[in-house]
Amino acid sequence: MTEKILFTSESVAEGHPDKLCDQISDAILDACLKVDDNARVAAECFATKKMIFIAGEITLDPSKGKAPNYRAIARGVLRKIGYTRPELGISADDCHIKVSIDAQSPDIAQGVNRGKQEDMGAGDQGIMFGYATNENEGYMPLAAVIAHKLVRIATKLRKEGSFRWARPDMKSQVTIDYTDPKNIRVDTVLMSIQHDPDADMASFKKYIENVIMKPVVESFGLNLDFKVLINPTGRFVIGGPEGDTGLTGRKIIVDTYGGAARHGGGSFSGKDPSKVDRSAAYMARYIAKNMVAAGAADRLEIQLGYAIGVAQPLSLSVSTFGTAHYSDEIILEVIHEVFDCRPGVIIKNFSLTKPSFKYEDLACYGHFGRPDLDLPWEKLDKVEQIRQLLAKNR
Repeated sequence: MTEKILFTSESVAEGHPDKLCDQISDAILDACLKVDDNARVAAECFATKKMIFIAGEITLDPSKGKAPNYRAIARGVLRKIGYTRPELGISADDCHIKVSIDAQSPDIAQGVNRGKQEDMGAGDQGIMFGYATNENEGYMPLAAVIAHKLVRIATKLRKEGSFRWARPDMKSQVTIDYTDPKNIRVDTVLMSIQHDPDADMASFKKYIENVIMKPVVESFGLNLDFKVLINPTGRFVIGGPEGDTGLTGRKIIVDTYGGAARHGGGSFSGKDPSKVDRSAAYMARYIAKNMVAAGAADRLEIQLGYAIGVAQPLSLSVSTFGTAHYSDEIILEVIHEVFDCRPGVIIKNFSLTKPSFKYEDLACYGHFGRPDLDLPWEKLDKVEQIRQLLAKNR
């Protein structure tokens, strides 16, 4: 009997405790950038039963306005998600919120804030990865995008009031069967959804399978005879920060590629774009997506390495997993000719300090492959230039 080749990715909804914290951290970033587009922000959030703790380092130019009301921001995020009653896991109006914010270290600032914007140094050392695959039109791993769509649709139905008994805390997981590359199938779909204590579980599960799971999988043109798992423990009433503590930056694989690519370890949420954990990860995705779309490889992963206070990356490497249509040498040569990976240039080209989007909206359902958002690092505006350069090397 042939062993199946399976791959699994997960996602979590906006009511998950860790995602709640990511959204608060990014809502704080959005508010700080409105006051000062050169703000230095590193905002962390911890959530537990009846309490939110916000801490970090934030520097704002006092001549540009007052610091945002961090407590009000947190309560606004809680209300938007739907955490309005203590029995749901936490209450926006009743929870205690503690704030401990200091300024950014001047030792860091002297290495970052220097001269022209394009010469600004990286806000920290680290390694960042970007990835793209041509297995679907979004150039994202299939299991990850299906998992995101499941909880995004479930949350939408909950907020509309049509998903009876559902509460904010939700998770999804999708297993794809790659055994036959010409017949990729969904093997298993798992959803764990918080619910009211008086829920009719048979009706609840039937709704999830028939109104959420099957339509979402069908929208990708895939099989509907997958295995179904719904709330496998049998009961999920206690959720949100009451059921499990939340922390900013604890869902980094959900934020990126669902485990299909490597991760440097740094989270995104609550960090202004001078932190290369965020801006360089966006740049690496931009490079990978444009290179795959141009036909350099079917799958491509980029690694960038930085030193704090230094503008130019220390390293740029590629992995193509045996799918390349050109040598790594040619691919690297094209990347170096087309893309400038200095943090200041990334920030300028993507307008990361004056974004057309909200960072808060990125904090849930992934930072990449988002059909619902117009994100600059998702644009395929370098494809033709890359194709021309690759053609010269045939």
